[in-house]
Amino acid sequence: MSENRLPQSVLTEIGSPIRESRLTAVDGLTRMAWGADLMMAAAARHALQQMTEDDSRSVSASATAALERTAVRLEPERIDFGTVAAETPRLVADVRVEGPPLAVAGATVTVSGPGLRAMINDRTLRIMWLPRSDWLDGSVTVRGPAGWAEVRVTGQVASAVAAGAWASPPPPKPAVSRGGEPEGMRTYDGGMVANDYGPARVTVLPAPPPARRQLGTTVLVAILTTLVVLGGAGVAMTLLDGRRNPIAPVVAAPQPSGQGAVTLEETAEPGITKVPLAAERVQSVAKPTVIGTIKVGAEPEGVIVSPDGRTVYVANQNSRILSVVDATTRKVSSVQLRNTPRFVAVSRDGRTVFVSMYEDDKHTGSGVAVVDTRSRKVIKYLDTGHMPYTLAVAPDNKLWVPIHSDGRLEIFTPGTLRMEADLPVRPNPHAVGFSGDQMRAFTANHESNMVSAIDMRTNTVIRNIGVSKAPHSIAVSPDGRMALVAGYEADTADLIDTVSLKRIGPFKVGRDPQSVAFSADSRFGYVVNEFDGTVSVLNGTTGTLTATVKVGKSPRTVGVSPDGRRAYVSNGGDNTISVLRVGE
Repeated sequence: MSENRLPQSVLTEIGSPIRESRLTAVDGLTRMAWGADLMMAAAARHALQQMTEDDSRSVSASATAALERTAVRLEPERIDFGTVAAETPRLVADVRVEGPPLAVAGATVTVSGPGLRAMINDRTLRIMWLPRSDWLDGSVTVRGPAGWAEVRVTGQVASAVAAGAWASPPPPKPAVSRGGEPEGMRTYDGGMVANDYGPARVTVLPAPPPARRQLGTTVLVAILTTLVVLGGAGVAMTLLDGRRNPIAPVVAAPQPSGQGAVTLEETAEPGITKVPLAAERVQSVAKPTVIGTIKVGAEPEGVIVSPDGRTVYVANQNSRILSVVDATTRKVSSVQLRNTPRFVAVSRDGRTVFVSMYEDDKHTGSGVAVVDTRSRKVIKYLDTGHMPYTLAVAPDNKLWVPIHSDGRLEIFTPGTLRMEADLPVRPNPHAVGFSGDQMRAFTANHESNMVSAIDMRTNTVIRNIGVSKAPHSIAVSPDGRMALVAGYEADTADLIDTVSLKRIGPFKVGRDPQSVAFSADSRFGYVVNEFDGTVSVLNGTTGTLTATVKVGKSPRTVGVSPDGRRAYVSNGGDNTISVLRVGE
């Protein structure tokens, strides 16, 4: 982005050797980033991004804070449609797009999740769910010149019998057009492939008919949109009042066949039930406790939890088996693999598990097994470079595979799983994490004692950050602000600010720290210490040690459930996984 649009006076302040002048420039750039001149606003944010690397800590911190204040934000950040009856045709929620004018200028919307649709109109992001599977854990991302923000969307479908929701006769099914969408809707293909669902789609709802009377509130508009446009179908919608505060969403009960549209007077009756928009947030605890142990395969290494938290997948290095653990019953089944499994990742919709594989010679059998979670069968093997390590799925659903022995990353497209990029990094990449807000990826490069920060828009390395010796694992906090790195040979961990790319630490942990993860609320980091058989718990911002938890023998990897209640640690020395209560 060119800075030619910026006033010369501001450019002079940016280049000034006087710290106070540069701080004045930050204030001016912040005002410009909020302005209606979009070209100037974009140039101002670009200049602020560069100033986050200023030699002065106060200037860097001020620019970082300014970037946050001028970035796109979504309120709320979580939509939970709850448990709905199987007959429910569709549900809708409205999310407010916050930020400067730049936040909505040229913004695009991408969706990930079965049956999800979304559109953006000015400052309203409308999300629709057409229930197609028994559960939903997806996301809707708004991306534009002011960065990107994401809404996590969850829901669950219960059978009509189990829910006991509908009396005879059943609710009418929505009219369907020839194109397969509910009648009255127009859909447009987006540009991003979301796993195997084909192109992401943006759904445009028709405008509601004129209101019969004017109440002067956004609540009336939302109710009319819900009950008239959607024909009285079961709908959950977030309503915003004039102060932009969320009002409790409403659920409109489906109307029996033959009845007309619901009137405004009917909406005031008990037929409408208020439900909370999001599930109760779980707060992580400073001192987790071990609440169980589960026997799995021989020498478990990689572990990951499914998006719905119901299943734990474990790669067993000495048995060529992927263990599939029911998190509720703790029953274990297995999927046979072609080669020795090492690490695991799961797609954002939970339908696919990826397992990196290679033999002890670090050459033979290198590749990735693609496992369908419903059939629990391998549906494909991907050829990769030598020694694919701790792979991960990015916010845009692409699969990133660190190729340890070749010093590079391989990036595979969602759905088709074709390799679209081959990115060299410092020797030798062990793991990768993502900051969606910053559109950055981070790799821990074991032999170079470096973490590579990568711009995900261009797939280029923007900086190599020195860390503790032998960085073995990396994780980015769910809020995208911090990266946690395990220094295997230093017995320490480091934090990296994902905005300023400044290192914080090192912090003393146990011996041979091998794996790291964050709590779901980003408050704590977990460091698995292989030699000690422990997990160190660190404050996710300051790095302060809050607890040391004893687990099994030779622990290797830790995975945290998305709801923040449980963590699972693979114990390679005793063929078990430890179950930790990490949130309540």
